[in-house]
Amino acid sequence: MGQFMVLLDSTIVGAALPDMQQRLHLRLDGLQWIVDSYVLLVAMLLLSGGVLADRLGRKRVFLAGATVFTLASVLCAAAPSPGWLIAGRALQGIGAAALSPASLALLAAAHPVPQDRVKAIGLWAGLSGIGLAAGPVAGGVLVDAFGWPAIFLVNVPAVLLVAALYVLTESRDPAAPAIDIPGAALSVLGVGALSFGLIEGGSRGWTSPVILGSFAAAVVTLAAFVAVEQRAPAPMLPLRLFRQRLFTVSSTAMAVVGFALMGSSFFFSQFFVHVQGSSILRAGLQTLPVTLAMVVVSPYAGRLAVRYGFRIVVTTGLALAGPGLLALGFVQADTAYAHVWWRLAVTGVGFALTMSPLTGAAIQSVGTHESGLASGVISTTRQIGAVLGVAVLGAVVRTRQSGGASFEAALSSAFVVAGAVTLAGAVVTGLWLWTRRGAGAASCPTPPHVPRR
Repeated sequence: MGQFMVLLDSTIVGAALPDMQQRLHLRLDGLQWIVDSYVLLVAMLLLSGGVLADRLGRKRVFLAGATVFTLASVLCAAAPSPGWLIAGRALQGIGAAALSPASLALLAAAHPVPQDRVKAIGLWAGLSGIGLAAGPVAGGVLVDAFGWPAIFLVNVPAVLLVAALYVLTESRDPAAPAIDIPGAALSVLGVGALSFGLIEGGSRGWTSPVILGSFAAAVVTLAAFVAVEQRAPAPMLPLRLFRQRLFTVSSTAMAVVGFALMGSSFFFSQFFVHVQGSSILRAGLQTLPVTLAMVVVSPYAGRLAVRYGFRIVVTTGLALAGPGLLALGFVQADTAYAHVWWRLAVTGVGFALTMSPLTGAAIQSVGTHESGLASGVISTTRQIGAVLGVAVLGAVVRTRQSGGASFEAALSSAFVVAGAVTLAGAVVTGLWLWTRRGAGAASCPTPPHVPRR
């Protein structure tokens, strides 16, 4: 239930963006902050949330994350201004960064028998997929009936909190490493400064002192982050993992997936509402082929990787998703939906083929005792890619519009850029994602910071 709520929130907001823009009088950069403030905090605090759960108690951190997420959802629904809404979204991200890894750690601790644990995690992943698929439809229905605040009230998990108090059993790992507070703080500041420059550059001017200063701050802060992580006894992001070519290529490809998938998804509902004139409810239904394709295909991606190898499956997935996004770049206001849905479906199928095999490849590149860490790091790289995808593709749209292009033409450029980046990722994986065929793909990745039993 906790993970379902986190995943639902990641897709339900997209359906509400057109209504938020109209009622709150937001520009594109305001919508970007509503999305990126959540994704940024999840990306940068996810690994720390897993360590915190192991050290302080998984039930305790799960309850704390659910409580923060609940309060943040209420704040978002009652937000009197865009600033309060963005603050609430950031608070939601903090809650999700504690709730998500704690939920998986609790499952692993409650099922010491490997076969039972695999089934439990499979159910957890299945409900996660349902949350992703339900977001656009639920968002469209709620916004159409009650307005955008309703999408946050559906995320108030009162029943979840009560059930967790009586059902969950506390567990912890006494040997868990210390929390890397400097690393977490520097990562948030560095990626946050980079996102600020990318999101605000279009409206403030790319050469304005504020934007140039934000980019300079990002470079300095991220350089400091690298220096700190190299010297920290228990770093949040062990840079030594990137000495393995397989891990580096897998992480890079996963960042591309996050960039293209989240960056393009940000514009799906806006395209259907603002370009093709759909209602918000209809737009939510029209975006469904992407998530449905991912839910249906994702369970088979790992099996295909076992049979054919990581490189072939991942490269095929990216080679499908790239042209799918490029094809979306040629959709126009008068294009019939019969010529649109299959482009969305191809994109979803392509990305579904990549994520599980990329995680498996990253885990294969490290020792067994570090499989959970590798899984957590590659999930973080996907989230970082998502932050940058919303920021960069939004910058493409604003730059095109400032040059006199229509919103329709600007969106086409954004989809083309996303497709080109995805195809570049296909080339990278096709050339360098060499692994021992299928090895490690069949095993279920251990959740971050949860020791194998």
